[in-house]
Amino acid sequence: MALLVFARDAVRACSLRLPVSRFSQEAGPRPGGEELSRLRFDDLAPSRRSAPPLELLFGVSPCSLALRAARRRVARLLLQAGRAGLHGERAELRRVAEARGIPVLRPLRRKLDALCHHQVHQGVCMEVSPLRAQPWTEAQEASPGDDPQQLWLVLEGLQDPRNLGAVLRSAHFLGVDKVITSSRSSCPLTPVVSKASAGAVEVMDVYSADDLAGFLQTKARQGWLVAGTVGCPGPEIPESPNIPITSCLEFLWEQPTLLVLGNEGSGLSREVQASCQLLLTILPRRQLPAGLESLNVSVAAGILLHAICSQRKEFPA
Repeated sequence: MALLVFARDAVRACSLRLPVSRFSQEAGPRPGGEELSRLRFDDLAPSRRSAPPLELLFGVSPCSLALRAARRRVARLLLQAGRAGLHGERAELRRVAEARGIPVLRPLRRKLDALCHHQVHQGVCMEVSPLRAQPWTEAQEASPGDDPQQLWLVLEGLQDPRNLGAVLRSAHFLGVDKVITSSRSSCPLTPVVSKASAGAVEVMDVYSADDLAGFLQTKARQGWLVAGTVGCPGPEIPESPNIPITSCLEFLWEQPTLLVLGNEGSGLSREVQASCQLLLTILPRRQLPAGLESLNVSVAAGILLHAICSQRKEFPA
């Protein structure tokens, strides 16, 4: 009898000691009051059911323009919690989101900082579906038509998302009609691109072409002028006997034109450059030391596009 009592007490002690100890360490008392009411705000893990995978758009302009354009699926709007409340654009974002049935969360700033990997989010983020460049197809090929002042921007192999975003912002501001990128070795339309473009990519039509050289040759046969770009001619960039090089300030925009910009480091590939009928360059205004003979591609894009687009008849003085 004494043996049975001892065995029963031992089992009871083990059952109380191990499971109860583990439960008390892992679970513990549930937080109450304000902490409990903020659980849904702090729990910002992406939904497992989201397909395709969502990405985090950040910044007031990108989120506002993406919401207006309605080209992305929006899962949640995240507005930084604060005592001052929401005013101006942020209040409007919440109003539009709630009208569309989009959940609006108010996480703390440290949570937004972590989600954005400490990018400048301005207290506004959105979980959205990715934005893709539209594939260029033969069905979209068209003759220039009656308007001689059409301008398309063609980008080969831009890889820095901030460069791409800045180029797209300038293109949209200056009135470029279409943007075509190379499918290979080009930066996708990421949230960083959207932020660098101040949201311009959210309202632009960006296309991609698998065979960029073939695309340029086809457009040339249709009557377009294909104008490539190079750095200032020198020992590393000799003048080509087959393709003339001219200053962008001397270029006359007299027919529909495709302006082609190349990779940040290597410029245009040989195949694409050989498809150009003209090469434009930006001439420096002083003697430059080695390493400073060229400009950042986004800066060069702004100068080149302004030199061309300022010739538009309706361009404001």
